[in-house]
Amino acid sequence: MNRLAFLVPPALLLAACSSAPGTAAPSERPAETASARLAPQALAPARLVAACKDHDGWGDPAPPARLYGNTYYVGTCGISAILITGNRGHVLIDGGIPEAAPLVLANIRAAGFDPKDVHWILSSHEHFDHAGALAALSRATGAKVAAMPGAAEVLESGKADPADPQYGGLDAFPAVHVDKRLADGEKLTLGTITLTARATLAHAAGSTSWTWQSCGDQGKCVTIAYADSASAISAKGYRFTDHPERIAAVRQGYARFAELPCDLLVTPHPGASDLFARLAGTAPLVDPTACRTYAAAATTRFEQRLSEEAGSQAKETRS
Repeated sequence: MNRLAFLVPPALLLAACSSAPGTAAPSERPAETASARLAPQALAPARLVAACKDHDGWGDPAPPARLYGNTYYVGTCGISAILITGNRGHVLIDGGIPEAAPLVLANIRAAGFDPKDVHWILSSHEHFDHAGALAALSRATGAKVAAMPGAAEVLESGKADPADPQYGGLDAFPAVHVDKRLADGEKLTLGTITLTARATLAHAAGSTSWTWQSCGDQGKCVTIAYADSASAISAKGYRFTDHPERIAAVRQGYARFAELPCDLLVTPHPGASDLFARLAGTAPLVDPTACRTYAAAATTRFEQRLSEEAGSQAKETRS
């Protein structure tokens, strides 16, 4: 797996509630943040959409954007990094490739926040394109890192798990200390922020989806689901049909995706959930059926992969 183009930081270019949306009581609303004092257009999703038109490189710079309430996109055009802000500090999910760390830090500042106020860094899964920048981000912010046990071992070694279907095609990355190992369903709370870690092991052994409540300026709240990657891809020569335990994990992961509380879907690769198109208004940004649709599409692709593998095996047997 090769890195895509890496460019300069955007700062140099540009200077859980219920699964249905609800309304929070005033005491539940996130405190006013520095971003509230920025001009509305500074964090407008339209700027992100325009900057990433015809660009989806993992290192292609993108401006920050407010997704909803206290939740911000601070990643690149090709890889998501999500900042969730609160009254006692902030949480960052994912960081991208190693070279993306300065981009993410610049975006946090451009959104009106101090990176030193990030207290926790979380991970979707243990591949270099999402976890590669975590070590640098942890050093720069002083934040602690939390992950599922399946991801923690790889994060702390910086080397891919030999049992990973993509092993052999995954780059090594700077190792990062994991301060807290999370159990499936465990909640992580920081002031007004509460996130729930959910094991969705379709893509990797440590795949984790995150859900939390975010409330808009008018008090309308939604549950945001940062659903981990659903692609069951592999290095050349790997056959899922030779690994029934992996097939079971993938199918269970898809079932968990479909069950997520999910008003607003975001994914580690923004294109996997058509995030920028939805921010542009070509499809609903808030859609309570999004996670079920995401799971169904992934299931169809995986079952097709298994069918193709079986057909290839049958052909080899006959030859």
